[in-house]
Amino acid sequence: MQPLVSVIIPCYNHRQYILDCIKSVINQTYKAIELIVIDDGSKDGSFEEIKKIKSECRGRFKRFECYTRENKGLSATLNEAIQWCQGEYVSLIASDDIMFPEKTFRQVEYLENTSVIGVFSAVAIIDASGNAVTTRISNKTSFSFEDIILNKHDLPACTQMLRLSTLKDVNGYDESIKVEDWYLWLKLTKNGERLDYIPEVFCGYR
Repeated sequence: MQPLVSVIIPCYNHRQYILDCIKSVINQTYKAIELIVIDDGSKDGSFEEIKKIKSECRGRFKRFECYTRENKGLSATLNEAIQWCQGEYVSLIASDDIMFPEKTFRQVEYLENTSVIGVFSAVAIIDASGNAVTTRISNKTSFSFEDIILNKHDLPACTQMLRLSTLKDVNGYDESIKVEDWYLWLKLTKNGERLDYIPEVFCGYR
């Protein structure tokens, strides 16, 4: 039986891209996924776009949660979504980015066979149409607290998959800090844990 993976999409004013993002999760080869989409008070009709695909999402995912509310900011939205999660692992992706089909399968496979708290991957930089402009691949495959605090890391946020229990152990994101990903990774690695990296392209980043 496949471990459940929670995928979080926080959306804010990405009407042009949100359906591509959600469809990229629908098209994952890995089946045991729940999807949580929170629209953070978008003003551009993003939530109207999301509603167009609700039926397909309910049929595809083990569980699907989707709603809009007033704007609270990215970190607060991510923390709210984390409270909905029931999976063993969690992926967080911005609403203008996309996952490539093997991402979830490959990262679950990796985490199931290691004890690391999270895994990232290389990324393709994509244009508005989703075409790859270039790729970003690190020559390192594991990152420590020291690497992160000294900015000697290349961890594209859209590629991350973390153990949900560990994410909850550090109380998620600090809502008072704008560099929310960097600070979270510091909290995750401060006791000697590491974040690993697969040098293959699993996501498209705008």
